[in-house]
Amino acid sequence: MPTLLTKKIQINSHTNPEGVVERAIVDVCEEMQIGEEKFGNILLAVTEAVDNAIEHGNKNHPDKKVELSYQSSIKEITFAVTDQGQGGFDINEVTDPTKPENPENTGRGILIMKMLSDKLEFLNEEKTVLLSFNLN
Repeated sequence: MPTLLTKKIQINSHTNPEGVVERAIVDVCEEMQIGEEKFGNILLAVTEAVDNAIEHGNKNHPDKKVELSYQSSIKEITFAVTDQGQGGFDINEVTDPTKPENPENTGRGILIMKMLSDKLEFLNEEKTVLLSFNLN
């Protein structure tokens, strides 16, 4: 399956990344002619992944960066978000934010990403999150 688009951008942890992330997603969704509903899912899930990478991965360290890349084909687009943190969290130990006994609301970002993407993976000692979205 041939790749249609690929791109990588660096995001500084000390800046507000929403504008950079939104512009990248708007550009690729326009070029790929992705509809509004899928666009909304992609925008929210990828923005959450970048925010988590800055806050939890890079610990808001101003000198660390987050890399956002995407690769698309006719059937799917996959975004990769990689931080420069230590990694090593256990995805199975993240609390379920929908349970009343977990009032800290930890785990909401992962739940959002899981619900909005068609496939969610963590790689590279959890320093990279892959979010895949079906296009058909």
